[in-house]
Amino acid sequence: MTDTTSIRILVIPGSVRPHNYTHMAANVVVDELTKQRLTVETIEPADLNLPFPGTNPKAEGTRVLQQAVASATGVVLVTPEYHGSFSSIMKLVIENLGFPSALVGKPVALVGVASGSIGAIKSLEHLRSVVSHIGAIALPLPVSVAHVQKVFDTQGQVQDPAVGKLLRTAATNLVKYIEENICPRMTLERILREGPGAIETVTR
Repeated sequence: MTDTTSIRILVIPGSVRPHNYTHMAANVVVDELTKQRLTVETIEPADLNLPFPGTNPKAEGTRVLQQAVASATGVVLVTPEYHGSFSSIMKLVIENLGFPSALVGKPVALVGVASGSIGAIKSLEHLRSVVSHIGAIALPLPVSVAHVQKVFDTQGQVQDPAVGKLLRTAATNLVKYIEENICPRMTLERILREGPGAIETVTR
């Protein structure tokens, strides 16, 4: 079995509203990720005090964000749908990832939540377009949650098992992609760096 201990997943929720559904959805994804043998981190945009584009590219929050994304094996972006698109918070995060973006070459799983009956389809389409444009690998099968206010209770627990299962696929699909596409490359690089003996420690 492939050793996944070196895999690091970064989860970024695109909302700063108190008790928001975006974080509730993100927490389900994180819960599934933590069941596997890898490192999971959630970064909060509200804690970074990210500057507007072009105002302060050397801001501390920008540095922290770029470093966190650059060191991640894969990323999960979770956004609410606002006015037919993804949130301004998520756009601010993307704008602070630099150029070339720290997301270049990273596999990215997309999750969207919305109160309407069609879910976050529009926001996910827009976010997928932007993420792909900056050079990230937007994975297929983004997860859209409709009627989000009915899906979660006040404690953030999923009330619809089917939606809970769907959210967890965002985690499992990302990990599967990494294991099938990223891990072989990481293993080859390690073998080239450390020699054939490295095989014993990366395949168990």
